[in-house]
Amino acid sequence: MATGTHQQTLASDPSTLLPAIPDPRDLFGTRQRVYAWIGTFIGVTAPLAGVVGAAFLLWGWGFGWVDLGLLVGMYLLSMLGITVGFHRLFTHRSFQTFKPIQVLLGALGSMAFQGPLISWVGMHRMHHQYSDGTGDPHSPHTPRRRFWGRLRGFWHAHIGWAFDPMPANAARYAGDLVRDPAIKTTSDLFPLWAFLGLLIPAAIGLAAGGWFGALTGFVWGGLVRVFLGHHVTWSVNSVCHLWGSRPYKSGDESRNNAVVGVLALGEGWHNNHHAFPSSARHGLRWWQIDISYYVIRVMVLLGLAWKVRLPAEHELVTKRQDAAAAG
Repeated sequence: MATGTHQQTLASDPSTLLPAIPDPRDLFGTRQRVYAWIGTFIGVTAPLAGVVGAAFLLWGWGFGWVDLGLLVGMYLLSMLGITVGFHRLFTHRSFQTFKPIQVLLGALGSMAFQGPLISWVGMHRMHHQYSDGTGDPHSPHTPRRRFWGRLRGFWHAHIGWAFDPMPANAARYAGDLVRDPAIKTTSDLFPLWAFLGLLIPAAIGLAAGGWFGALTGFVWGGLVRVFLGHHVTWSVNSVCHLWGSRPYKSGDESRNNAVVGVLALGEGWHNNHHAFPSSARHGLRWWQIDISYYVIRVMVLLGLAWKVRLPAEHELVTKRQDAAAAG
């Protein structure tokens, strides 16, 4: 765990503080709504087409080491933009870093095609405010407990919520970001970052293997990577509120799921996160792999991050469930 001046305990979660916004209008605006719909549409349709195309290309000759490198590399970069940037830095203020790095993380997260930074943060802060209760935009828990009710709840939490209209009051949850010119501009440039997220792997593929390399780079490092990133992220909303362990009191149904924990670079230790929302570390036990936190620790060692927020030992003990409930 971080030590010295780099560590702060969790006295409060800044993501739950609703900053005053001078202008009462909906600060997302029409443009942000359109961007969110573009991200949703591409995240559902184009990556599916990419998976089909990848299956065709893979049949005998369409997948090589460059394609594998682009798939893994672009997945890690864009997902770290989401986990370290969108989530732990911008939503929960779990650590601090320089403005250029903030912009870089915002751009990388936008390449994951999960919508503009500001709308992503607003929705996620709303989720924490009402987690698994009325007002939660993507809880899988519904009053209907039978099979079809559970299935509909899972579908809503996993992807269905993304097609719902943006809540009218969502903007107030991201007022601090709206007032930051650099971050607001980064969010507004979502279409550019998303386009670059597809262009970059295609360009690398072109340089490595000509036009066919550009095609496979676009498919594997672009479309298939987006498809995988979406469903892994959405699994945090659905799977991690249905299946897994609950070692800490969190006031909701959030759960730790080891499979999602690894695939989502540490985000799947979701009960830990909901119990300590401001913590930069989600894998609170030594065996809980949390790649996003490892990246933050490296940033600290390089002098690129500071004021890393972690739960104090007494907070861990206070919120610990009894042995039977912890599993």
